[in-house]
Amino acid sequence: MIALSLLMIGVAYLIGSISSAVLISQAFRIPDPRRHGSGNPGATNVYRLGGRVPALLVLLSDVLKGTIPVYSAYFMGIPPVTLGFIAIAACLGHIYPLYFNFSGGKGVATALGAMLPIGPSLAGLLIASWAVVVFIWGYSSLGAIVTVALAPVFTWFIKPMYTVPVAMLSVLIIFRHRENIQRLLKGEESKVWDKGKANE
Repeated sequence: MIALSLLMIGVAYLIGSISSAVLISQAFRIPDPRRHGSGNPGATNVYRLGGRVPALLVLLSDVLKGTIPVYSAYFMGIPPVTLGFIAIAACLGHIYPLYFNFSGGKGVATALGAMLPIGPSLAGLLIASWAVVVFIWGYSSLGAIVTVALAPVFTWFIKPMYTVPVAMLSVLIIFRHRENIQRLLKGEESKVWDKGKANE
């Protein structure tokens, strides 16, 4: 089981390293999201640069990068805490992609995908939390921070045995957003619908 767990952690990192934003931007002939807009290769920046369709494709692809390795490991009987490390590996692949000079995104969609195997009720609560925050304040980053902060609480009430791995994932994503937190506190963060050069 240890060997299988280590293998799945490695596989999760390699899957996470596939930069959906870069590949889909190339397919749609959109400017490289790592060098334009906010400079973040994620769905929000692709939306600013290329519109809804490529952004939705990026979002779906990034979610699957978390879901596939975690779901696969779950069916292999790998224990909950180890699933947490597999989820973190997928997110680290997205944040520090091996194939793209270790320059990646924030890992939010991949983290969401990694949490999906816990159940549709958790997924619904997470999506609703993000949507409410973005609808009220307009900040994608704030929505992500609030959502991942609430994720362990939701998990505790739905499937308590997964609270620790979800909390591990939440800490990683919040840490990744430390610059966004600073900009939010200063009132310098850009909103989802801001076009052109923007922070994210």
